Amino acid sequence: MEILEHAPLPTVRELVELPEVQAGQPELIAGSAGLDREVRWAHVAAGKRVAALLDGGELILTTGAGWPRDAEGLAVLAEELLGAGISAIALELGRNFDAAPDALVSACDAHGVPLFVLRTEVRFVQITQRVHQRILAAQNEALRARAEVHTMLTELGLNRSPVDYVVERLAETLGAAVVLEDPSHQVVAFAGVGSDLASALGPWATHGGLDPVALLPDTAERVPVEARGTRWGVLTALPGPAHPAGRRTVLELGAFALALGRLADAEGEQWLQFGSKRVFETLLGGRYRTDAELAAQLAAAGLPLTGRVVFAATLRGTGDFGSHRSLERAAIETALRRAVAPEGRVLLAPDASPDEAGRSAAHADDAEVLLALISLPEGDPRADAGASGIQDRAAPPLAVRIARELDMLVPGPTPTVWRTHLALGTPERRLRQLVASLEQLRAAGRLAASAEVGRVTVQQVERQPLAHLIRGLAGLPELQRFADDALGPLVEHDAVPGPGHSGDLLRVLAAYLANPSNRSLAASRARLSRSVFYQRLALIEELLGVDLADGETISTLTVALLARPR
Repeated sequence: MEILEHAPLPTVRELVELPEVQAGQPELIAGSAGLDREVRWAHVAAGKRVAALLDGGELILTTGAGWPRDAEGLAVLAEELLGAGISAIALELGRNFDAAPDALVSACDAHGVPLFVLRTEVRFVQITQRVHQRILAAQNEALRARAEVHTMLTELGLNRSPVDYVVERLAETLGAAVVLEDPSHQVVAFAGVGSDLASALGPWATHGGLDPVALLPDTAERVPVEARGTRWGVLTALPGPAHPAGRRTVLELGAFALALGRLADAEGEQWLQFGSKRVFETLLGGRYRTDAELAAQLAAAGLPLTGRVVFAATLRGTGDFGSHRSLERAAIETALRRAVAPEGRVLLAPDASPDEAGRSAAHADDAEVLLALISLPEGDPRADAGASGIQDRAAPPLAVRIARELDMLVPGPTPTVWRTHLALGTPERRLRQLVASLEQLRAAGRLAASAEVGRVTVQQVERQPLAHLIRGLAGLPELQRFADDALGPLVEHDAVPGPGHSGDLLRVLAAYLANPSNRSLAASRARLSRSVFYQRLALIEELLGVDLADGETISTLTVALLARPR
């Protein structure tokens, strides 16, 4: 990879402080504006044709030998010297000039080139030797630093290190905030932003998917992450201290490491998922101090909040999909993204935590749980939860759209029993309420559907408030003891094999409690004949010593079933 940035060079201000220069009692008499000019070489000059020998950036050491004495000739010499792009002039007085020529002083002031006079005789060879040592030392330090950074970042790329780790190491190396964005200018990863996170991510959070470069400081560095003619994103280093290898060089090496990792990730899964995973970890882990910080991260990741309706959701496949889990997940993700397009935006990530029973979410019955945050324009019908009444079983508009997309995405041989289970939270205006809504959905897990359309079953907080409340409190020891006391005899009876122990009393009770006023429907839902179903109910009443027609009993057992570990 071509390195475009030169090694850091000493400035005029730094070189004048060298003991060898100070021995000449230097006095600055012109060009003070250029003291921070870099010096690439020191050159001892004599004669009036010296300008032709210069390349620019030199510190000129001279006694004025061979210079013209008339004002016009000195003016021409001064313009030639300054036109060659020199960095500074040190004129030793005494041999040829008692004072700096006025024409040279005026020209140096006009061009901002420092002009020093040395009032004591010095050995120019010592100055040039020391200046060149400083320049070469800086170049050697830059080469060493560049080699160290190159080795570190190349190893990260070859090791396929995670995107966030590479960005963290870049930020640590540069001592500055580093942001990685994808081609749509959404933030994939960031590090080193410190306490001013909202300000650091502001250009991405407020620019609505447009190139944030117009909002970045002039001293920010940006380099593309690309290889083989494909650009995958841009790395940005916000203002920070200088680095021996050069800030841009470090950033280019970091982009190279990320490109290596991206080439190894043919499907782009790591980049696609990482930004969303980071946001959900921030939300659920409480890794933010203020709503402004959280809003900046959400907006930078591509989830706009201003003038929008935002709500949480979870999705999972249920039943046999008949194919690999990755294909099932891809179908669900794609269906949701299409369902909210083009005006809506969604962040999706797998729920990395174990489910309510302490098992992996990707167990035999259900696929892994996908967490979602959905942003829709105000007034969009897809943001309607469809909760016109507790008994209204009409599917909400978003579920209808997802079902339509699944019909086009799900392979033909997929078993008819397979469904996508969608859990919808309520639209929220405040970020902390949005976080609480997402936590509530995770705690509730999978509940019985309140509506169904096509291959989508739906549970909604607004239609199932008691179920979500109890599931959210299910971890309390008092509630668990209550559930054990209320259902213990049924659990024990189901656990005993043999005649008279069908093992289905809890399932029968759940079917009955879902339809207490229609036992025929409950029997059908339990997949039992009415006579067998009634026998099971009689056994339940006998074991528990209750009357299942009693309202308080129905309420008690409903709460106990909801609180039971699943």
